[in-house]
Amino acid sequence: MKARHAMLAALVLQACAAGPDFRRPEAPPVQAYTREPLAERTASAPVAGGAEQKFLRDRDIPRDWWTLYQSPALNAIIESALKANPNVQAAQAALRQAQELAQAQAGFFFPTVQAGYARTRQRDSATLSPALASGESPFTLHTAQVTVSYAPDVFGLNRRQVEALRAQAEAQSFQLEATYLSLTSNVVVAAVQEAALRAQLAAALDIIAINTRSVELLRKQFAAGAVAGIEVAAQEAALAQAQQALAPLRKQLEQTRNLLAALAGRYPAEGPGASFELTALRLPEELPLSLPSRLVEQRPDVRAAEAQLHAASAQVGVAVASMLPQFTIAAARGGTATQFGEMFASGNPFWSVVGTVTQTLFAGGTLFHRKRAAEAAFEQAGALYRATVIGAFQNVADALTALQSDADALKAAAESERAAKVTLDLVTKQLQFGLVNYLSLLNAQQAYQQAVINRVQAQAGRFADTAALFQALGGGWWNRAPDAAAGSTR
Repeated sequence: MKARHAMLAALVLQACAAGPDFRRPEAPPVQAYTREPLAERTASAPVAGGAEQKFLRDRDIPRDWWTLYQSPALNAIIESALKANPNVQAAQAALRQAQELAQAQAGFFFPTVQAGYARTRQRDSATLSPALASGESPFTLHTAQVTVSYAPDVFGLNRRQVEALRAQAEAQSFQLEATYLSLTSNVVVAAVQEAALRAQLAAALDIIAINTRSVELLRKQFAAGAVAGIEVAAQEAALAQAQQALAPLRKQLEQTRNLLAALAGRYPAEGPGASFELTALRLPEELPLSLPSRLVEQRPDVRAAEAQLHAASAQVGVAVASMLPQFTIAAARGGTATQFGEMFASGNPFWSVVGTVTQTLFAGGTLFHRKRAAEAAFEQAGALYRATVIGAFQNVADALTALQSDADALKAAAESERAAKVTLDLVTKQLQFGLVNYLSLLNAQQAYQQAVINRVQAQAGRFADTAALFQALGGGWWNRAPDAAAGSTR
C-alpha cells in the first residue's frame, strides 16, 4: 500500500508544472471594423477597374485570392515567387530549425544512456599500496561501462522549456504564413504599379501627340500671320515639358520591373518574365469580409504574437522551476581488468547507483531576478500582442475606407477626364478658326493631362487596395492543406 501511495505521489508531482498555465487571449469585444456603418457596395465607373464591388459579410477568403484578378501572368509570377523567393526559403528553414530544437529539448524526458571504454597504461609509486592485487607495475587497465542518467521532471522545468520551444516553433510557422502573405501582396501591388506606369506612359505619349499637332497648327497659323511667335514658342515649351515627363515614368517602370524580378527570386537582368496592363487585370467584384471576432484567428502576425506570448508564459514556469529542488539519478555498470577479454570475468564487474537532490540556497539573487525578468518579458509579450491586434483591426478599417474612397475617386476622375477631353477637343477646333488664343489651349491640355493621370492613379488604387484588404484579413492561409502549410513549398 505504501509503495502504491509513493507511486501516486510521484505521478502527481510529474503532472505538476511550475508557473502559470497559458490561456489564449479572448477575441476583442468589437462588432465592426469601422466607426460608421459600412456600405454594402461601392460606386462604379465606366472604365477598366471601375466595377462595383460588393462586401460579403461572414464570407471566407479563398486560399489563392490573387486568382480573382483573372490574370494568368500574375498567377505565374506569384507561383514562381513562392518557389524561388529567398525570404520564403529562409522562413521555411527557420521553421524547420525551431521544430528540431523543440524535438531536441523533448529528448530530456528520457534517460540518457552512454557506453564507454578506456585503456589506461600506468605505473604506481613503490611507496604506495599497489593498485593491483598482484603488485604488477606498470600495468594496462581496460575499463568498459554503461551509464544511465535521468533527471525526473518533478516540477516541470523541462516541460516548460519544451512548451516554450514548441510555442516558438508555432510562432515561426505563422511567420512563414506572414511571409507568404506579404510576398503575394507585394507581387500584386508591384504588378498593379507596373500596369499603372504603362498606362501613364501611354497617356503621356497621347498628350505629346496632341501637343505635337497643336504646335504644327500654330506654326501654320504663324506662317499665315494669324498668331504671334510667342504663342508658337509657348506651345513648343508645353510640348517639351510633356516629353520631359517620359524619362521619370520610364525609370519608375524599369525599377518596378526590377522589383518584380527580385520578388520572383530572379536577377534584374533576367526580368520578371511577364508584363502587366490595367486592361488585362480584372477587379474582384465580390470581396469576402470575415467577422471581426475571427480576425485574430486569421491574421498570421496576430497568431505569431500569441505564440510568442505563450512562449513567454512558459519561460516564467522555467524560471520558477529553476528555484525549486533538482533531482538526478545516475547508474553505472561495467568491468575493469588488465586483460581486455577479462573485464567481465568473475570479480571484475562493478556497478553503482547514485541519487542526488540539489537545492540552491544562495546565488546572489540570480534566480529571483531571472524570474522577475521572465515576468516582465511576459508582460511585454502581452502588450505586443495587444498592439498587433489593434494594428490588424486598423489595417482592415483602413482598407475598407480606402476601397470606398477609391471607388468614389475613380468615378469622379473618369467624369473629369471625359469633360477635360471634350473641352480640349472643342478648344482645339476653335483654335483652328482663331476663336480662342493659345492660352486657352494650354490650359485645356494641362487640365486633360492631369485628369488622365488622376484617372490612372485612381484605377491603380482600387486594384492595390483590394489586395490590401485581402492581406489585412489574413489571406486565406487556413484553407490550405495542413501538410502544405508546414511544407517547403505552398
